[in-house]
Amino acid sequence: MMNFLMVALGGALGSVLRYSAGFGVASFWPQHLYIATVLVNIIGCFLIGCAFSWFILRPDVSAMAPLLLMTGFLGGFTTFSTFSLDALRIFNDGQPMQALLYMGVTLVGGLLATWLGMALIKISL
Repeated sequence: MMNFLMVALGGALGSVLRYSAGFGVASFWPQHLYIATVLVNIIGCFLIGCAFSWFILRPDVSAMAPLLLMTGFLGGFTTFSTFSLDALRIFNDGQPMQALLYMGVTLVGGLLATWLGMALIKISL
């Protein structure tokens, strides 16, 4: 039962932070809300890379911690479904090159951020 509570708590916090990120980005770039999705996904990839390496290298950490942080918080924070919807909306708005750029930056940025997070934790421990 505690496992479910950790996932739910983390998911709620991640979702609220994701929702807040949309407002923050909208105040700077009101016409480009999809930028929030890119930033959230890349930051989330970096954080999951850090967390994954941290938990692998620190087996003494409670089994609840990955549930809270990775499954819950980062599961609620990152937004693959929103990414997919945004990409299709940009494409359907007649901007296929923008859609491809958006998808490429998100995918490559996410992979690089995950790798960077893993590498930083490995060299720091």
